[in-house]
Amino acid sequence: MSTSTTFDVTIRHGRICTANETYYADIGIKDGVITAIAKNLPAGKQDVDAAGRWVLPGGIDSHCHVEQLSGMGMMCADDFYSATVSAAFGGTTTIVPFAAQHRGNKIPEVVADYSKRAAEKAVIDYGFHLILADPTPEALEQHLPEVIKNGVTSFKIYMTYDRMKLDDYQVLDVLECASKEGALVMVHAENNDMIRWIARRLVDRGLTAPKYHAVAHTSLAESEATNRAVTLARLVDVPLLIVHVAGQEAVRVIHASQALGLPIHAESCPQYLFLTAKDIDLPGLEGAKFCCSPPPGDEVSQEAVWQGLINGTLQMFSSDHAPYRFDESGKLPKGDATTFKDMANGVPGLEVRMPLLFSEGVLKGRMTIERFVAVTATNHARTYGMYPQKGTIAVGSDADLAIWNPEKAVTISTTMLHDNVGYTPYEGKQINGWPEKVFSRGRLVVSDGELKVARGSGKFVKRSTPEPVLRQRLNGNPNSVMRKYFSVDPSERH
Repeated sequence: MSTSTTFDVTIRHGRICTANETYYADIGIKDGVITAIAKNLPAGKQDVDAAGRWVLPGGIDSHCHVEQLSGMGMMCADDFYSATVSAAFGGTTTIVPFAAQHRGNKIPEVVADYSKRAAEKAVIDYGFHLILADPTPEALEQHLPEVIKNGVTSFKIYMTYDRMKLDDYQVLDVLECASKEGALVMVHAENNDMIRWIARRLVDRGLTAPKYHAVAHTSLAESEATNRAVTLARLVDVPLLIVHVAGQEAVRVIHASQALGLPIHAESCPQYLFLTAKDIDLPGLEGAKFCCSPPPGDEVSQEAVWQGLINGTLQMFSSDHAPYRFDESGKLPKGDATTFKDMANGVPGLEVRMPLLFSEGVLKGRMTIERFVAVTATNHARTYGMYPQKGTIAVGSDADLAIWNPEKAVTISTTMLHDNVGYTPYEGKQINGWPEKVFSRGRLVVSDGELKVARGSGKFVKRSTPEPVLRQRLNGNPNSVMRKYFSVDPSERH
């Protein structure tokens, strides 16, 4: 490298951590991209001394809900500005929220609407998943192939919620479409009829407090639906990703499928490591602040999720940020008369996702820093078609970086956070470690508690074919029903 090279930014003396290694070096950034990693690089136009700090890839949160109308007709509290600001302050530099199709919506119109909202407001980079609630022939044959070609290469389906759920036949149609078009299907796996059956009996007995949400959403509903989703994917011979895994039995189903060599992937979230069903059992309606689906379980399930993240059964740690205010716009649509069946499901967590895991996982010795980087950044990029542009520190990658102070003590409170929710389920929790400076494509986004960029400065990330799909196309089962009898290429039939 020529000594005459001038970097836009040089980050010096930092402890660089990736999913594979940790070492000390300087990072040179030019035109938004990492162009050099070495010791003793020349000073940049902006020179940052990271001595005593850890330099990590910017986080990727591939499961969050932003400016999205729920199936119950409730709008999220966060728009693309407040959500991306909140994400950046927590060390996240790319989000992949959902463009949500509801029944009767046309997919191209849904994606265009979300694209406009994000382009006007986002301060960091973003992509989209598509929520698919109405898989008509037009959607499957025309609209999905179009949005996939335009970089929306994953979509989410629901096995619960009356207004969103697909039946098994529809799920198979969606999986077949994903196989043809090179997309990855994400599944919210809960058995809707089990939940409805329990809920009706609870309500008939006057048991309507928030804590009964966790009773209705039994862990058996999650494990049964997880097993069924895996079986459907096995029939079609396609990869599948199970989102927000909560219970011990669901973790076991996923682990067993992986032991068989099936291309089953999964994620979990902060609420399943740091909350339990006991947190929902509060006076009045306060427990609604802790209600999400699936709900947090017990300490045994907590430990199963921890182990799944550590041993690789669960590849990613997302927030499932679902921001609903504690008022009639979200959690309490019927005021004091709200029952567990009425309230919006979901908890906020976009800003605290990485700090919670850094403190309680890395600094307490439960998880290596390399594994932390993998589950909060690198595996998201690999899984969803963004690697190596995103999710790592390497020459040629986007300069998405967070400089962490591992010694900074923080007490989480609503007043310190930047979302628009008005509460946090982690109020008062004391942790150590927080990102002090955050860069997105070489731009200093956050520095010592201040936002440095304007709304609308984030960019859309056009994603390529997800890695699990590429792998499966190379290594799929030649004896599967799909390949033997329904292959698009007749020469592949047996």
